[in-house]
Amino acid sequence: MPATDTSALREATILIVDDDRDILLAMETAFKAEGAITHTAGDGNTAIELTLEAKPDLVVLDMMLPARSGFLALEKIKGNDDSPLVIMVTANDGNRHQAYAQSLGVDGYLIKPVPLGQLMETAAELLSSRGEGA
Repeated sequence: MPATDTSALREATILIVDDDRDILLAMETAFKAEGAITHTAGDGNTAIELTLEAKPDLVVLDMMLPARSGFLALEKIKGNDDSPLVIMVTANDGNRHQAYAQSLGVDGYLIKPVPLGQLMETAAELLSSRGEGA
């Protein structure tokens, strides 16, 4: 049984971005079960709009998206003092893509299929560490 404390997810605002509706709903259900406030988007442009409107604490961002790729969305989402944490999820396990995402400021990088428990743990750890540094 994992000992990871996911209490950092309670009341956290999470934006989940994926064009696969089943994945989006599974992630949203998992975050809501931990007490998070969720928003969802199916493309990169909507993700950027919702980041500005909802001011999420964390964005779970798919790399391959319609309208604007996850990388292009990441460039717009990160780079400000009040930028949210971002976990990029992708089926592409190439090191070059991960290095590029890290150069753009991604906080976490997970390979699909991502076990929901691993996603919850990664999100909670990032939110906890941000809270401790604030």
